[in-house]
Amino acid sequence: MEFASGRVYHNSMNTVLDIGSLTRTEKLRAMEELWADLTQTEDSYPSPDWHGDVLRERDNALKTGRDEFVSWTEAKRIIREKKQ
Repeated sequence: MEFASGRVYHNSMNTVLDIGSLTRTEKLRAMEELWADLTQTEDSYPSPDWHGDVLRERDNALKTGRDEFVSWTEAKRIIREKKQ
């Protein structure tokens, strides 16, 4: 599958999906179908070892008080401030 200029090309089926012309509902339906297809073959996409390392590090930071959970609203605010 290749992505270019707002279009998705699926090589094995020669399908072109013009993302820009889809309605919001159609885009969500396409995402759901893609996700369903990807999750059927999740064993084909093993997580790299470093993912486990990062999760253990973050868990340890929470347990030792070096990090804390924030609300989604707060997280978005923090992310927006970092962009500026």
